[in-house]
Amino acid sequence: MDVVTLCLFLLLAVVVSGIVSRLLPSALPRPLVQIALGALIGGFAHVRVELDPELFFLLLVPPLLFLDGWRIPKDELLRDARTVLGLALGLVFLTVLGVGLFVHWLIPAMPLPVAFALAAVVSPTDPIAVGAVAQKVTIPRRMMHILEGESLLNDASGLVCLRFAIAAALSGSFSPSAAATTFAYTAVGGVAVGAGLTWAVVRGKALLAQRFGDEVGSNILISLLIPFGAYLAAEHIHASGVLAAAAAGIAMTFAGSGAAVGAATRIRRRAVWDMLQFTLNGVVFVLLGEQLPDLFHGARRAIADTGHDSGWWLLAYVLAIVAVLAALRFGWVWLSLRFTLFRARLSGRSPAGSPPRRVVAAMSVAGARGAITLAGALTLPLTLNDGSPLPARDLVILLASGVILASLVIAAAGLPLLLRGLRLPSDAGLAAERDRARTIAARAAILEIERVRHAMCAEGEDPDRATEVAARLMEQYRERIESLGADEEARAEQNHDRAIERSMRLAAIRAERQAIFDLARQRELGLSVAEQLGRELDLADARWNRMAM
Repeated sequence: MDVVTLCLFLLLAVVVSGIVSRLLPSALPRPLVQIALGALIGGFAHVRVELDPELFFLLLVPPLLFLDGWRIPKDELLRDARTVLGLALGLVFLTVLGVGLFVHWLIPAMPLPVAFALAAVVSPTDPIAVGAVAQKVTIPRRMMHILEGESLLNDASGLVCLRFAIAAALSGSFSPSAAATTFAYTAVGGVAVGAGLTWAVVRGKALLAQRFGDEVGSNILISLLIPFGAYLAAEHIHASGVLAAAAAGIAMTFAGSGAAVGAATRIRRRAVWDMLQFTLNGVVFVLLGEQLPDLFHGARRAIADTGHDSGWWLLAYVLAIVAVLAALRFGWVWLSLRFTLFRARLSGRSPAGSPPRRVVAAMSVAGARGAITLAGALTLPLTLNDGSPLPARDLVILLASGVILASLVIAAAGLPLLLRGLRLPSDAGLAAERDRARTIAARAAILEIERVRHAMCAEGEDPDRATEVAARLMEQYRERIESLGADEEARAEQNHDRAIERSMRLAAIRAERQAIFDLARQRELGLSVAEQLGRELDLADARWNRMAM
């Protein structure tokens, strides 16, 4: 019963954080509010959560990585693959090596494998945290796609590095050749298990649905179970469950594209995953705040292990680690952009010049740490193989928590300033590709309407009525084709008209909804009818809202 009560308290704190973050200034991101609420729960309500690292990692990491892989734009990921791989692999390995050696030099009492473990847990960035600190600031689309792709892959690479660091700390030895072989096996095995299991499950479910029918609930439940199944299956064969969960999410896009999934299922499934993402990330930050009082109580003992007696040394360590992380990230991003511009100049596609400093700074500041960092820190084993306590475990968790807090504060303060007024080149190629696809789809719709009209007439439908309805529908599609083929000036006017229409449509839809709710409250309309009409208006509201994106 105590566990159930505790879970309800955590969920309530997540809900309250959403309300409070809307009331506070926009510069204060939701994760900081959730951490503060967690600290209040831990400090004043005297609620204590005993976290099992393995269970915590299993419940948290697979669904978050799966969702990141599922929703990340695949075309943009492939287009910026070099940049993403450089950040997700090259920068992570540089961070693990550089920060690990620096921490061991800074804190000699921390063994080198444990220092590498700390470096591994602070290397992954968190796009949810970045999005939270930039709620009121528009992040350029391409920059956000790069950050999402980096986070998806560096979660995996950072946690794989953590696995090797923990193994070295437990065994006391490390072999580079054995590590390379093991890394290749775990990576390939994890990707194969995640992609293979997703494809088999989705295709098998589609075949069953075609033969015996389908239901929304089972489809949603299967999507919830896939990341856990991929993670556990990969771990069972000693492959990377982290990579398996990420690969399962990526494969879900392709495996599910041809499956018989209805529109209602997709809408409800997305709503369930949105809720799960919000809940899991919120619970993580609330738990981080809840753990802070106990962590700070143990800070003096952890600091004493380093040969100091003042708690201010902990702040100094955190600031030093954050400074090294920022310097490594800034240098890597700057060199990466310089190399990109150099290749563009060689191909004659770009004038000479240096990388825009604001872009480099924004990409560097956007490296906020979050859920994965805390999850990785909490998975550190309590004891070594001989039963003795793992050296400096509390200090590692404290420093990782401090890095999360510091990176969130820096991103909250720096991103709005750096992104204000920043304009990146528009992606004209993507817009042209989107317009071409819409034109082809509209022509296909016209042909299909004509086919259905002939079929209806052959079955005895009134030809005049069928022709009138078909002409009205086809005219709408022809207007869409003409608008997509208009010149820039005409398109600008159409976009302005569309914005006016969108504002009027949304106002009208919301007035309809309010009128229906008023009728239901006055008992002049049945509740079931009101709910049905409300859902229809909600879908229309969402559709017109999406047109602004």
